[in-house]
Amino acid sequence: MTSISYGDAVTDALDRLDDLGYERAGQADLANHGPMGAEALAVLGHGDAIPAWVAGYRAAMPNHDRPSRGFDLDPTDESAWRPALGAIDRVGDWEHLFRRELAEAPWRDVLVRWWPRLLPGLMSRLTHGTIRTAHAVRSVAAAGGAPSPQQLTELARGLAYWAARFTSLPGTPRLEGRHDVATAVAALPRTPFEPTAEPTALLHDRLSRLHEQPAYHDALAALRADQAQSLLSDMTAQFAGLCLVHTDYSPIPLIHAVTAPAAIRLVLPYLPTELHAPSVAAMWQIHAAMLLVFTGTNRDEQTARASAADTNVRSVDELISRAVEHGDEHVLKFTEACLREHALRPDPRYLAAAQAIPDRIPAQSPRPAP
Repeated sequence: MTSISYGDAVTDALDRLDDLGYERAGQADLANHGPMGAEALAVLGHGDAIPAWVAGYRAAMPNHDRPSRGFDLDPTDESAWRPALGAIDRVGDWEHLFRRELAEAPWRDVLVRWWPRLLPGLMSRLTHGTIRTAHAVRSVAAAGGAPSPQQLTELARGLAYWAARFTSLPGTPRLEGRHDVATAVAALPRTPFEPTAEPTALLHDRLSRLHEQPAYHDALAALRADQAQSLLSDMTAQFAGLCLVHTDYSPIPLIHAVTAPAAIRLVLPYLPTELHAPSVAAMWQIHAAMLLVFTGTNRDEQTARASAADTNVRSVDELISRAVEHGDEHVLKFTEACLREHALRPDPRYLAAAQAIPDRIPAQSPRPAP
């Protein structure tokens, strides 16, 4: 286990990653996972592994440069900032706005002000904006009243990426139905697709046609109201099971159907209670979209929990060690989220999924020495 504190490990990682842009060069849809992966490593108790992991992450693929600042955005003038939502070429302006706001007000005030503004764009590059924000919130909150400048900058960058990749979906989600999560998932019809379909093309094609699908609109109001924490557990457990049974396509999209609600859970303690239900409803809208985009059948979904219960899984320590050795950022984040969710409300799908996913994602290439 690590000999460096969580806060020191995260701050060191952010220093090492500071010059990287928001996305990987040549891969417009591939978000920079460096800060998220490093923070997950620290949470898993392997902060000592961060320098070598960061070196390997940087070497694995070119990154865009840090964005430049263009024109200031006025956070008090909705007509100034709203047109910049979803404009990735304004990400430098968004970063400057949030860094300025975090320098002038407590971080929680900034978060509470912008969360409901950004929530309708939760889909932002498969929820990466929200997930990066949540990792930063955990880091800043853990520092108590004295977060490092690097931690506050990372919170600004998480919010900036969310704003610059803001992606709204058709319809308005409402927790006013009669179904639990499992029943609502089972009610969604699926359309088969070729397993070789490229994820970005599939996403763009199927998202563009969501508004034409009555089943999608019906789903937006299908979920019954419940405690936000309970619904989040239902979501993460259900989709951990779906990660187990949907093995004929890339696991990456459905991984985010687990890590995104787990990320929202990290933020809820710092939001007023009136934002909890809208946050969970927005997550369910993303889930409905992901199911219709990235699953072509519901085969074996209803037996996923029973199958997971029959699986002989490694110990938690072994799952952590395996994820750290594997090194892929998605494996690290997914393992951390599954173990955290399992500790809150045990379910065999979490550990079974944490064991299965590393076999379906290529390991990060050997890491150079720090």
